Amino acid sequence: MTVLRRAIDCAAAQLAEAGIDSARHDAERLAAYLAGTERGRLTLIESIDDDFLRRYRDAVAARSRRVPLQHLTGTVAFGPVTLHVGPGVFTPRPETEAMLAWATAQPLPTTPVIVDLCTGSGALAIALARHWPGARVIGVDDSDGALDYARRNAADTAVELIRADVTTPNLLAELDGGVDLVVSNPPYVPDGSPVEPEVAQHDPAHAVFGGPDGMAVIPAVVALAGRWLRPGGSFAVEHDDTTSAQTVESIQGAGLFEGIQASRDLAGRPRFVTAVRRGAND
Repeated sequence: MTVLRRAIDCAAAQLAEAGIDSARHDAERLAAYLAGTERGRLTLIESIDDDFLRRYRDAVAARSRRVPLQHLTGTVAFGPVTLHVGPGVFTPRPETEAMLAWATAQPLPTTPVIVDLCTGSGALAIALARHWPGARVIGVDDSDGALDYARRNAADTAVELIRADVTTPNLLAELDGGVDLVVSNPPYVPDGSPVEPEVAQHDPAHAVFGGPDGMAVIPAVVALAGRWLRPGGSFAVEHDDTTSAQTVESIQGAGLFEGIQASRDLAGRPRFVTAVRRGAND
């Protein structure tokens, strides 16, 4: 264990020097991944060999170059599920778990219809399907690369995946008025905004940046939610921490929603807006 502890200490120092805030966590997570164990069980490892140390040095070197930890381990935890991720798909962030918590607290029917727009790896769709086993859950994305991961992640679920651009007019008209919950984590970072190297170099730009003001896709998502949701149906959309007011205005401007509320993520930043579809006669 002394050899492993020394290797982890050195790795943590190397990662910290590379500017990684979670250096100790990442050093331990990589060691656990390569050892085929859990991070909390590293102290139970009695010995390591030269091959392990070589592979560990290579992994730490890659992480120092700001290759995402999730790309090196191949998975990411999101709420109650573990997802496969890698090059070609946006890596779900903890910030979105606040919207997931809001969604799972909604009083939906036993067998609701749920749509996750810009589903990416399928994170929200799969987590919501886990929460409502009787639900019809549909994930929509226009990226073949992302959908490859989503299909793998959803293989043992009933989640339906559809390749489509959410800005397409009259998209999935058969859903009009019949959906209980619409959620979306669309591309919303304003073009040119500074982002971490892990994002700039490894997340697909198409899944990150949302036009000059970050609002290129959100109005289309709002329009789909307004058309698809039944009266009383619930809606949530994630946004950049600089565009909460614009997102609220977009939803208000649709003239179809009530109970519009701006919400913050687990770090206290403005992160998503929720609303309820008004009745047909309101």
